[in-house]
Amino acid sequence: QVQLVESGGGLVQAGGSLRLSCAASGRTFSSYALGWFRQAPGKEREVVAAISRSGGTTYYADSVKGRFTISRDNAKNTMYLQMNSLKPEDAASYYCAATVSFNSAVVRTIPSGYNYWGQGTQVTVSS
Repeated sequence: QVQLVESGGGLVQAGGSLRLSCAASGRTFSSYALGWFRQAPGKEREVVAAISRSGGTTYYADSVKGRFTISRDNAKNTMYLQMNSLKPEDAASYYCAATVSFNSAVVRTIPSGYNYWGQGTQVTVSS
């Protein structure tokens, strides 16, 4: 089992940047495929980015391609989401998620593909 804690959210002006972190407990962090999801009020939770166990495969939603970068540091049990050129439509609660993966190259892009979730961190973008 793994526990996930997000940090780094906040208020930023449009065009600005934020870096989210997801710290995980446990000693098997490298066994998990990871993802970032977001959910705005009244909307469904959607994938933002995902990364494989090894970090060698990544996935981005079309809406964030070229602006966001997902990464992981298995030695620090931490995943990151660097968000640049933020837009008002990026405002949401951001959640990190993890699931045990037996394939080092697989990413998962739907919420039901994950077993563990953090509590979320709020991102607000002012126009």
